Amino acid sequence: MTVELKPGLRLRSVVDEVEVIVVRAPASPVDLRCGGQPMVALDAGGDRAVAVAGFDGGTQLGKRYADDAQAIEVLCTKAGACSLSIGDVKLQVKPAKPLPASD
Repeated sequence: MTVELKPGLRLRSVVDEVEVIVVRAPASPVDLRCGGQPMVALDAGGDRAVAVAGFDGGTQLGKRYADDAQAIEVLCTKAGACSLSIGDVKLQVKPAKPLPASD
């Protein structure tokens, strides 16, 4: 299920407790998933789903996740046991920018 994402959009997982806020979104719709299942709007109802094997690496609170091209970036606001992905490609933790040296 592809969704058009916009910065500030809040989403939640249907397989665990993971919640994210979209920081940067591509112009085209994407298939953002958690635990291999599509993410839904924070206020959307619905039943729980089962995580797909291989997407159980966990999502850490306060970390930013991005794809290799840096086209999408989300901030985790609630941690969980499942991994974020675009389709079947897992998102990676975005490294922190180093602070400038103060001599």
